[in-house]
Amino acid sequence: MKAVILNEINKPLVVADVELTDLSVGQVLVKVLTSGICGAQLQEIAGHKNNAGYVPHLLGHEGCGIVEKIGPGVTTVKEGDKVVMHWRKGDGIEADFPKYIYNGKTIGGGKVTTLSEYSIASENRITSVPQETPDELCALLGCGLSTALATIENEIDFKLGESIMIVGIGGLGINLISAAQLFSASPIIGVDIHENKREVCKSFGVDIYINSKKENLQETLQDKFGIKEVDIIINTSGNKESIEETLPLLSGKGRYILVGQSKPGESIEIKNANHLFGGNGKSIKATQGGQFSPSEDIQRYIVLHKEGMLKIDNIISHEMKLEQINEVIDLVKKGQAGRIIIKM
Repeated sequence: MKAVILNEINKPLVVADVELTDLSVGQVLVKVLTSGICGAQLQEIAGHKNNAGYVPHLLGHEGCGIVEKIGPGVTTVKEGDKVVMHWRKGDGIEADFPKYIYNGKTIGGGKVTTLSEYSIASENRITSVPQETPDELCALLGCGLSTALATIENEIDFKLGESIMIVGIGGLGINLISAAQLFSASPIIGVDIHENKREVCKSFGVDIYINSKKENLQETLQDKFGIKEVDIIINTSGNKESIEETLPLLSGKGRYILVGQSKPGESIEIKNANHLFGGNGKSIKATQGGQFSPSEDIQRYIVLHKEGMLKIDNIISHEMKLEQINEVIDLVKKGQAGRIIIKM
């Protein structure tokens, strides 16, 4: 089978032939139909996921597939099932890490990998869905869309009409805009360093877009829009400077949610930290996927989509092929993409 391989840290990815191995207890062989691309792949390429000691290895953690074969002990899925492939733990066995053969040597990957024609997945990293569920929706529910919805649902205690700022309008940021609209946030403020994201935010119905590379964030909000503070700030970038710049904008009941991870060893300064004690007291929280629970949440989100409340058409900016993976990574690095779908 063809698979994307991280062969060396900070080097272009390789698309090569990889052999499958026999399934062990709790493992499932999945024929991958589609895969998403997440900012986590950029961190893996840079070695920021404590993965430098495990290269070469397979990549990808959000996808859609069909179950080809089940290993010993598997009970939650069967052959022929359509499944969402997700990095968060769901129901079923937590299996061992998979093994593949590449250039005559054994290599590995995560408990689920999606940037390949087939994947050996741990049972608890796949969830069965109705066959008619769109492939693209399944892939988005593997990480980007599910993280966005779960973050709004679980991490914020959201009140209708509260203001929200989303920092970093990439694939996850776009999903967060959609989730914020579902909860009637007002206003919705998008912040990024790329001017092309202004039109993206406009098309999604964002109320205010600020290019923080060209505009002073605090001054623009106050002088141009009369906004001194924001109830909820979600930072998807993990960028040290953006976190330090936006923290003081929290309202007296403000909640700051860190979704994107900062670089290993990097420190963040809370400037004028006394402001944290204003109002009711503010909070800063790092989240792991918004506490998304695949076995509980995926079916709910599919129903929302089926009923027309959860739209995904404008979330996907590109559809590309596995062989174009380095073009895909380049688009993500340059901020020229929303969510990219890889079709096998």
